Amino acid sequence: MSPIERLAGHAAPLLGLPVILRIRRNHGLEHATIHILNRRGHRLSGRSDSDGFILLGDVPSELVASAANEALQRLAAGESDLAVHPNCGTNLVTASFLATAVGFAGFAGQGRRQALQRFNTVMTVLTLALMIAPALGGELQRHFTTAGDVGGMRVASIKRRSWRLPFNLGRLVFHRVSTQQAQA
Repeated sequence: MSPIERLAGHAAPLLGLPVILRIRRNHGLEHATIHILNRRGHRLSGRSDSDGFILLGDVPSELVASAANEALQRLAAGESDLAVHPNCGTNLVTASFLATAVGFAGFAGQGRRQALQRFNTVMTVLTLALMIAPALGGELQRHFTTAGDVGGMRVASIKRRSWRLPFNLGRLVFHRVSTQQAQA
């Protein structure tokens, strides 16, 4: 068992709280939906909460509905890897944390001269940290920030919205995907 799995085991009571589990399930469904739409040539980003998720990107509503329902079916059928996405904010936060920790540890308490002498070592360790960040971020998604088990969740509604951006920058198009969880 990996250290992340052990940590997730200790955090299980918190991760299983109804509101947190809803957010994690919606986050997993958001990722799975984005995976399906990415494979169809669409680039999107998203944000999840306890009531569903928002997809940012100009995609026809019918495609969003089709992808969300397919994602839900595939997750329910056991394709839990769809809940992990390489462009998730969890990966960005993981890389940022590792880079900050290495920089802080590498240069903490050092005078300017000693810091310059350690620069190459710090950069090497920083590069290694950034190389492992995607795998670590994926594991954090898998065990903490998403859930591939959707339970009895269903897509309740999908609403398209559009806002004109200032300065003739175009339009911001997004879809609000609302979900309902199975009643316990």
